[in-house]
This record gives sequence, C-alpha cells and structure tokens, in this order.
Amino acid sequence: MTKRPNFLFIITDQHRADHLGCYGNPIVRTPNIDSLAARGTRWDRFYVANPICMPNRASIMTGRMSSVHGARHNGVPLSKDHTTFVELLRDAGYRTALIGKSHLQSFSGLPPKKTYEPQPGLTVPSAHLRDAVKNNRHSPDYDLEVAPKWDTPLSERTGGDFYGFEHVEVVASHGDTASGDYLLWARSQRPDFDDLRGKDNALPDNRINAPQAWRTAVPEELYSTAWIAGRTEAWLADRAQRDQPFFVQMSFPDPHHPFTPPGRYWDMYDPADIPLPKSFGQGDLPPIRAMQAALEAGTDPRNTQDPFAVTEDEARAIIALTYGMITMIDDAIGRVLRRLEALGLAEDTVVIFTTDHGDYMGDHGLMLKLLLHYQGLIRVPFIWSDPAAVAAGDVDTGLASSIDISATILGRAGIQPYHGIQGRDLLNTDPPEAVIVEEDSQRTMIAYERRQRVRTVVTDRYRMSLREGEAWHELYDLSADPDELINLYDRLSAQATRHALTEIMLRRMIDLQDRSPLPAYMA
Repeated sequence: MTKRPNFLFIITDQHRADHLGCYGNPIVRTPNIDSLAARGTRWDRFYVANPICMPNRASIMTGRMSSVHGARHNGVPLSKDHTTFVELLRDAGYRTALIGKSHLQSFSGLPPKKTYEPQPGLTVPSAHLRDAVKNNRHSPDYDLEVAPKWDTPLSERTGGDFYGFEHVEVVASHGDTASGDYLLWARSQRPDFDDLRGKDNALPDNRINAPQAWRTAVPEELYSTAWIAGRTEAWLADRAQRDQPFFVQMSFPDPHHPFTPPGRYWDMYDPADIPLPKSFGQGDLPPIRAMQAALEAGTDPRNTQDPFAVTEDEARAIIALTYGMITMIDDAIGRVLRRLEALGLAEDTVVIFTTDHGDYMGDHGLMLKLLLHYQGLIRVPFIWSDPAAVAAGDVDTGLASSIDISATILGRAGIQPYHGIQGRDLLNTDPPEAVIVEEDSQRTMIAYERRQRVRTVVTDRYRMSLREGEAWHELYDLSADPDELINLYDRLSAQATRHALTEIMLRRMIDLQDRSPLPAYMA
C-alpha cells in the first residue's frame, strides 16, 4: 500500500464480541470476519461509549462521549453542529459513502416520550427558550430518517452531504421490517413485497417459538443484508476506476431483533445445539428479579425495545436465530471482500469490523439491552485489517473504546483530528487506565421508579456501575468472576477496591470533559 489508504468500515448492530469465531465462539460460523482477524489485529477489551444505538453511533462518528455530543439516547439526533471524522476525510479529498443502517437520526416517527411540562403558578417560557440548547434538533433537518415519511431516496433530500457522507443508501429499522431506501428498492423488485414482510405474513414454523421471532417470507436475495452487500459492491466498482481514495461504511441492521433470518439461515442452527450462558437464571439485582417475576406471571408483553426474561428454550431459539443472522452477514462480507480483490482494491484498503453495542443474549436469563452493563452488552468486537501492516492474528489486550475509532482512522489517513476529539489513535498510543460507559434512559422501565442514569468504569480487572437515585450499585472482579455473578459493591472486603475505582472513575470522567470550543484568546 503506497498511496493514501481506502477504508471499508463494516459495522453490525447489537452484536456481542463472543458471537464470532475469532472471539472464541465454537458454534457460529464466521469465516470471513475471522479471516480479517487472522491477517490483522483483534482488540479483546474493546468497549462501547454507550450501549444504545444512536448514542454510540454518534460517538463513533465524533470520537466524543454522548454526554459531550448530546445524543444521550435513542430519540436525540446527532447535531449537525458537531464535526464528524467523515467530514475530515471528505475535506482531505476522500470520496465517502454510507450504505446500510445510519441511525444518526430517529427513524420511528414516534412523538417524544418526555416534553416540557409547565408548572402551576409559574410563567412558562416561550417555546424557543424551554431547552438549555436553542438548537434542540427538532427541525425538519433531523427528520431525514423517519421511516413513515420515506417516500423518496435519502440522497435526494441531503444535498449531497449527510454528516460527511456524499453518497447515502440507507436502511432504517431491523429484521424483515427494515425500511428506508432499501424498502423503496425492494418494492421496485416485487410490487407485492409488503405482503412478504412482518409477523402477519410469516411462513408457518412450529419448531422455533420465541418472542420477536418469526420465519420471514422475504427471500434471501431481497433481505436487507443482501441488498447492503450488493449496493456496496456496486459503489466499489464505480470507485475502482478513480484515483481518489475512499471511505465506505457498510452498515448492517442485523443481528438485532426481531429475529428473522431469511431462507436457509432461519434453521441453519439447531436450538438444541446451543449451550446456555453460564449466568443463565442467576442474579438477584432488582430489575432481574422483576423481569423474572413478570415472565412467570405472564405480565410482560416482551414485544417492545425493553429487555425481558426468557425461558431456557426461548434463549436457545433466539441465540440460534441470531447466529443465522450473523452467518448471513458473514457471507455478505465475503462477497464484498472478494469484489475488493477482483477490482484490484484490496491491497490499498484497510478493512475494519465492529458493532454499535451488544445484547444480553441469555446472560442472567435476559434478552436485548438497557441499563445493566454486563460484558455481553458493553464489550464488542473490533478488528483492524491493514494490508500495509505486519500484524497477522495479533490480539491487543489493552482497553479501548468506540470513541477511539475516529482518531485511529484519521491517523491512518494522515489527517490531523479536530480540536475536542476525545478518542485516541489505537495504533500509536498506549491504552488508558480505564474506560467509561455512559447511559441515560429515556423512559421508566420495569423495577425502576425513575428514568435511569448509569455510569460505568472498566479497568483491566474490574467493572463498577453507579446509578443516580438508586440504593444499589455494582462491582465485579472480572478476573475471578468473568460471568459477573458476585456483586462486591457492598462487601466490606471490597471497600478499598471500591474507593480506588471511584477515584479512577472520577479522574477519567474529568479527562473526558469537553475541551471544545477553542478559546477566543490565550491569556
């Protein structure tokens, strides 16, 4: 690789680190992703900045924590006032493309959960003064991904610039309910496509029965995973004849729920062959007890975005279906890697693989995500495969974070980062003493009386999570207790460790305070 490198940035959704062969999973088949790790470097202690889609994707784009860029949870778009690393690549002459899931803006079209509430006896401020930030991201500029309004391609509504991406072909939502530009294409392929998608149109299947799972009637070739691979191949073919370097983000909305792998991927894995996590059925934290009680009483609908408890059979079924989605993604990645080779682009292209967050996937008997920062939720894969590097199968055990991705790509491209970036160049700096994970909930969930704010610190040995307004917190020794079964927080024997971690957390959070904007003058 002699000229400026190209970048193929692959990102999946809700994908645990240990749901890949190269991370030690003996069942799920991911030969193409594993091949990237075999000829590159795999980070073993890579953590999200926030375990929710929109906040962590915004952190990847900006290299900044969600408390700084302001996209604290789903429903708060990334402000266009915040600089992204993709904008710097484009500014330096890179061609940029986003194909697949974006989720930098909301796509549900639902009304806000929490609005400004006038208080009796007090003068209510004018509408534009009710938020601490006047640009509150409620304008039409932040409705570009709303699925119900998606009747024209996103590219026709962006003016050729979407957070730095000049070319956009976007998928909104997940599974066989995916929409956006992909749905416009699918309907053009089959006028009856809407009669194939969704639970009401599912094929009969009595072998697998689990919440948010159905055998989709959408054929493999019309499923979003196949579309993303095909559109990425087409974009790369167009780039092959040009001299400019490129950055293309290939973003899959799977293996997120609903669990609807199409065709042969539906029953590729037998639930009977799936072992349960070691922590299944264990844990006495208040939300775990509440979700388990709701399961036993049959009072939890289990068809929302909130986490829920599952039976052993349900856990095995959902994991098997998730493996099917992952293998389909791996097959799609293989297609694109082969096209890179055929186009003569592979020797100049850095390939990166990661995801936006994990999933409980049966840990402690739970599914999905939110508020409990177990390793399955906050530890994710990160693989860097660079044809110019001598690394081959290396494993980096240093702590790393989603905020580091932008600085690492910019460093490899030879571009100086913008002032205020908080991540580090993973290839040229030492790991920190600790990483911080932030989460701010947008609604009250089971076992909680208030919307939660959680801050987690992870060191080489420990994970500690503190909650606003709650009487319980968490502390685990990951070396002695990797399954996070023994909460040490209130134990007298762990008091010194707890105090030391609190100081480490405070120092790291001070370090992550915003340094932007630049001062007007230097005294």
